[in-house]
Formats: sequence, structure tokens, C-alpha cells
Amino acid sequence: GKLGRYPPWPGKIVNPPKDLKKPRGKKCFFVKFFGTEDHAWIKVEQLKPYHPHKEEMIKINKGKRFQQAVDAVEEFLRKTKGKDQASSHNSNEEKNRRNSSEERGKQSTGEEKRKASLSEGKLKKGTGEGKKRVSSVSSERGSKSPLKRAQDQSPRKRGRPPKDEKDLTIPESSTVKRVMTGTVAGFKWPPSVSEPVKDSDPHFHHFLLSQTEKPAVCYQAITKKLKVCEEETGSTSIQAADSTAVNGSITPTDKKIGFLGLGLMGSGIVSNLLKMGHTVTVWNRTAEKCDLFIQEGARLGRTPAEVVSTCDITFACVSDPKAAKDLVLGPSGVLQGIRPGKCYVDMSTVDADTVTELAQVIVSRGGRFLEAPVSGNQQLSNDGMLVILAAGDRGLYEDCSSCFQAMGKTSFFLGEVGNAAKMMLIVNMVQGSFMATIAEGLTLAQVTGQSQQTLLDILNQGQLASIFLDQKCQNILQGNFKPDFYLKYIQKDLRLAIALGDSVNHPTPMAAAANEVYKRAKALDQSDNDMSAVYRAYIH
Repeated sequence: GKLGRYPPWPGKIVNPPKDLKKPRGKKCFFVKFFGTEDHAWIKVEQLKPYHPHKEEMIKINKGKRFQQAVDAVEEFLRKTKGKDQASSHNSNEEKNRRNSSEERGKQSTGEEKRKASLSEGKLKKGTGEGKKRVSSVSSERGSKSPLKRAQDQSPRKRGRPPKDEKDLTIPESSTVKRVMTGTVAGFKWPPSVSEPVKDSDPHFHHFLLSQTEKPAVCYQAITKKLKVCEEETGSTSIQAADSTAVNGSITPTDKKIGFLGLGLMGSGIVSNLLKMGHTVTVWNRTAEKCDLFIQEGARLGRTPAEVVSTCDITFACVSDPKAAKDLVLGPSGVLQGIRPGKCYVDMSTVDADTVTELAQVIVSRGGRFLEAPVSGNQQLSNDGMLVILAAGDRGLYEDCSSCFQAMGKTSFFLGEVGNAAKMMLIVNMVQGSFMATIAEGLTLAQVTGQSQQTLLDILNQGQLASIFLDQKCQNILQGNFKPDFYLKYIQKDLRLAIALGDSVNHPTPMAAAANEVYKRAKALDQSDNDMSAVYRAYIH
């Protein structure tokens, strides 16, 4: 019922990165989409030949971005038609030779292309687009469908595309349920490069950040949006990959999942875990919050210790450092359920010292630990569009792949425990300070006789325009402060970010000033309202 409908989208089968695992399940191919430079594993039954469906496809989608994709297809066909004329008339012969000695030539050609594409800063790494192996879809070959050719190919031999990489029509609507919502029009795929994470959703990207000598400042991402960074020489690399969804969705892990904490964020996360087919046991301090999820198929855990002891991977999302420590170290807490092999993932936004302490006690009992705070709000949590910042046990991060895909649109792996906590506090420090500045501007407009609505209209036409700016201004103009992100929690994050600055003797005067305004708002009984209620601290 909630599955939206994307129009078909043109793409071509390409050679996947050599280390990219083919997803389990039905036969599929690695496809690059024209006009977007994005790529994904696509099941064979979702592929259609380009030319026979071209007109139908154009009628369905009148969008500018789609037209650019079609133009890219036509340009590609013009460039390759002459070179591939011979192979266009010999698809059957080439099919029979597909498993012959030409494989070695294909792989070497792909390597050359991969090296060349790095300098372009585009999402072509690992696609192996050797021109000699790419041919256009001619009318004579229309009867030889990609589906038939896909069935002739072994799905287990990675890095071996069909001899003729065909231009295809990909119905994106069937690849993933989660993003087919009202928000999908504004969705942009983040950078992606080369290393696989198991059973990935094509709309979800993992960023694996490896750090050596020092925290690096350069994302060496290959993408249409971010070019290879040449200005800075940090020791950081991001590796990412996607693989296909199965049955129109992700493939849920067969591990038993536990979840502790059903607040604004936790509730949306659990709901999406259940929707995507995960087996989830829930616990909340106030047990009545569990009832809705039990109706949706969750199991009930009586204590945190019981949840941990009966589940393979247990997630927790609570309010602050004290709550996070109590949950682990308190009576019938997480630690009592930990034994060798048990996994604990703390999604709470806390300070690095707290998360490091929790990691140490979990690991000391033989457990595995990952911190994974999330950037977002209640709406993004409900939509499964959170951004996950993870650090700690790399293997556990990969084991959480299907869970992170269910709850988020992107995840970053940031290395050792503590890095995600620091990064999350910095992100929320920026967000909280910006929110206070918005409120300050709107109230200054009001007291100087300027229209607040006009101010918003002007901001929305400028470089500051964003969903966050518009939504928070609308909250203020409508006097609607129903919590999407509790004011008390953004103040807590500002406080912790200021302490982080103190720990390294780094000035945070903007955050400190914003923090004082939020403290004033808390004194005015705004703690349980949305962060946009900081506006009320400015009203005389």
C-alpha cells in the first residue's frame, strides 16, 4: 500500500567492482543508471530492453532529469554504434564465447577503465566500462531480451558481465519500498565508491571510514557530487557499495534483534525494522509503549538483560549519558545479559567518554560493541531516512547492514569507539546553533516591524534554503511546537559539545551563546516541546 511508483529508468549492465559480493537470492546484474551516475544490483526480471520500451518510458516520465538521462543514452549509443557494429550482429556467437578466454581481456580492460575514471571524479570506479565491450541495442537484437541473456549467465561468477553490456530500462519502483514516499522527489543518492556491505539496498549507502595516524579531513569519494579531494592530504578513505534489494525490499538478517528504548527516534526505528521483516524483541522503561509494536509482530522483553540474552544483536536508543549508563550497568541491565558473542549497539547521542566506558565493560564480558548515534528527527525516523554514524566493531557494523538499511538512508563507519559520539555532537551543535539563529532573526524581524513570512520567503530563495529552515520557520509562524526533536535534547547536545571543546581547549563561543538561549527556553517550560520553541526565549 505504501509502495510508491517510480517510472522506469535507463541504465546499462556494467562490470561490478571486483570485490563486490553478488547478493543472495535471484539472478541479478550490476547496473549503472544514465544521467545520475548511480548504480545498483538489479534482478533480471526487472530489466527490459531499451528500444522496445523507449517511447512508453518517455510518455510515463516528463521530468527534466529523466530527459537528461534519455539524452545520455542516445549520446552513448551514437558514440558506440560504429565501434560495436560487428558485435551487435553476433550476440549469439558472443554469448557462446562468454565463458572463454575473452574473460581475461574483459577484466584487464575494466581495470584500465577503472584507473582512468578516477581522475574524472565520477561514479565509475569498478564499473569496467571498456568501450570495446559495450554495444548498443539494435532493432535486430531486440528479440534477444536481457532476461534471456541473464539466464544464460552464471550469477555466482562476480565481475563477469554479459559480453554485450546492454542498455536497459530499469523499473526503480520495484527496488525498494522505503524511499517510495512523498519525500522521494528530493532524495539524492550520496557518494558511493567501492567496498561491499552485505545485501545492500540500492538507495542506501555505507561509508566505511578507516583512519590511520590522525583524524583525516578529506573524503576521497568518487561521485558526481563530490570530486576526489586534492587540496587536503588526510589519511582517510571512504569505501562504499550497493547491492540489490530482494523481493522489492532489503533482505533482513536472520539474527534475532533486540531494541531498548521506544522514544521519538526508537519508535520509528523499530517500526521500520519490523516492516522490513526483522525479528525484534522490544523493551521500554514504561512498558505500555511496547503494546503497539507487539501488535505489529514484536516480542516483549521483561528486562534489558533478558532482551540481550535472548537476542543476537541488541540496539539501544535512550536520552542521555546517565540513561545510557543506567541501561547497561543498572539492575537487570544490559551487562547482565552479555556473554561471549553477544552484540550491543548504542544509538544514543552521548559523549565519547561515556560510550568508551560502555564499550570497555561490554567487551570485557566477551561482547561486541558498536556505537551508532543517528542524525535526524521523528519524521525521518518514521520514514526510515536517518543518517547513521557508527564506530567500533567493524564486523558488527557489517552484521547490522540490513537493520541500518531499514532505518536509514546512509551510514558512516568512523573507526574507533568515540569517533561517532564526537561527530554526532558536532553535527547537533551546528544544528542547534542554527535553530537559535533562526529564532533570533524571526523575533528581530517582528520587533522591527518586518514580516516574518516575508523573511522566510526571502531565506527560502537564497543559499540558506533547506527543509530544516522551512519546517522550523513554519513551526514558529504557526505556533506549532509539537516535538520532532525535543528542545531538552538539543540543549543536552550543545552542553556536551561545549564540554568536548573544553577537553581539547577549543573555543565554542557560538554554541555557548546558543546554549544559554536554550537554557532560558527550558526555564520557560519548553523542554518537552520541539527545538523550534527556543523562539519563545526571545519573546519579551
